[in-house]
Amino acid sequence: MSKPTEIELKTALVAAATMKEHDKDPFFIAKTLLNHNFRLKHYEELLKAADRYMNHGQAERERMKLLKCIEQIKEAENKITNTSNESFGL
Repeated sequence: MSKPTEIELKTALVAAATMKEHDKDPFFIAKTLLNHNFRLKHYEELLKAADRYMNHGQAERERMKLLKCIEQIKEAENKITNTSNESFGL
């Protein structure tokens, strides 16, 4: 399967948003597309950070960027699922 072009993706996202606004999403296709698009951006950043870390001598600065990306993904996932990973400091 080929990756959609920027125009195709934007068109699909606008259509999905319109479907959600008008509550016309009987098979949850719009909801799924919007959710996956939101999450994909975080994972693309993670991939870039991991690539930089692995290909630049595993420098501490790159490691911290990688860890930050992982934490951002965890926070976004928690926000989406309405859960929290609270630490009680035990």
